[in-house]
Amino acid sequence: MTARVTTFAETMLGRVRLADEDRDRPMRLDLVVRTESVLLPHRTTRARVTGRVRIAGRADDAEAVGELEISPLARRRIRYRISFTLDGRRLALDGWKSLTPARPVASMTVLPFTLYEDGEPVGEGRLRFPLTTGLAPFLASFRFPRATEGTGDLAPRWNGEPGRTEVWYTTLTDPATGTGIWLHHEVVAPTDGSRAYAHGWVARFPKDGPVEHARFGPVPWTGQGAGYTTDGILAQPGLLTGSAGPFAWELTETPQAPPLHTFPRWSWRRPLLPASQMLPAARCVYNGTLRHSEWGELRLEQAVGASARIYGHGNARRWAWLHADLGGGDVLEIVAAVSVRPGLNRLPPLVFLRLLHNGRTWPRRSERAAVGWAGLGRFRAELGLPEWRVTGRVGRRRVRVAVTQPPERTLALDYTDPDGSGAVCRNSETADAVVTLEKWRGRWRQEAEWRLSGTAHAEVGTR
Repeated sequence: MTARVTTFAETMLGRVRLADEDRDRPMRLDLVVRTESVLLPHRTTRARVTGRVRIAGRADDAEAVGELEISPLARRRIRYRISFTLDGRRLALDGWKSLTPARPVASMTVLPFTLYEDGEPVGEGRLRFPLTTGLAPFLASFRFPRATEGTGDLAPRWNGEPGRTEVWYTTLTDPATGTGIWLHHEVVAPTDGSRAYAHGWVARFPKDGPVEHARFGPVPWTGQGAGYTTDGILAQPGLLTGSAGPFAWELTETPQAPPLHTFPRWSWRRPLLPASQMLPAARCVYNGTLRHSEWGELRLEQAVGASARIYGHGNARRWAWLHADLGGGDVLEIVAAVSVRPGLNRLPPLVFLRLLHNGRTWPRRSERAAVGWAGLGRFRAELGLPEWRVTGRVGRRRVRVAVTQPPERTLALDYTDPDGSGAVCRNSETADAVVTLEKWRGRWRQEAEWRLSGTAHAEVGTR
């Protein structure tokens, strides 16, 4: 039987006093926690933490990382170690909840802590888990996905059937320079039964300057290995290496979130739809280098992005795609497409939208955004360039997404389908996006808003 892990989200509120100040400041932690086993209270369990640290007027770091030691019975404590940035300085939060039978509620909800910089204390404070408003979301956030889920999703799917396309692609943003990177690995099995071939490309999107790219292949596809391996190009769990033209890259990939199925989960297991797309991990961190024979080396440290998979019969008639890392562990993935199949090609774009927010995925079922209830209430997309939009509502929540792909930051590349027909995708790994999430409370009230400037990954495709 496949083992399972545990994921959950937690929010804590409180105050902190920094060493260089004589007053307290409000503080908030929004954390997403992932263990490597099922969380059992009588054991000591270690977990990875990602999230957002906010100190009023001083810090708002949506890329905080750290670890938890969860040992409520064995050691009677839950220890937090979280690293975050304040005023350009890297600080470490260290504290623990000391669990005592005499004060069970207070000891489980109060976190005293100390802030350190290079091992020296620079602040202290106290956070509290808000039982009244936080308990229900906390309990509802618990998930127990399979421990190996996502790893096998990188293995080749193609079984020799003609007329299929399979894609492994990675997009990420360098936090130091704002450069976007796109690695595309593809296998095409022509409909005429001729031998399948592998090809792809690497593209660099500097924050200021022209977009550069280089192609590799086509070469015969051999389908060996745990992922994509051909002619010196490798895209396997945890590692991406290769070279194309003047480019060479070597990157490690560390998953930071569970898998995310943009299309219905069943469509990945049983390829009945024209295509299906999913992310083996909704969020990943990349370290390594991208080199170029002329401008030198770009060293990546803690670059944020994701790898994704596509398996289907070819490209849509029209489509749009967005991957947006919203910070604090939140991720938005959108695919909006018009099929080439007769009948389906007359429909407006079907929207598959998945928002990972506070450890929960919305909408709960991906079919809800695409088809609504018997066709009513489905999400809508307005496709175009340089701007495109998606709007939709499920229950008491609605979302509005506006994406801008500036022409100078957009790369046009040709695709060839298994039947030999062509399509053009216009991709930007430095796109802009505004995402607004609202909730109905007598009237629509804003629940969250994210504004991404040059860090959204997006494309629009046409024939």
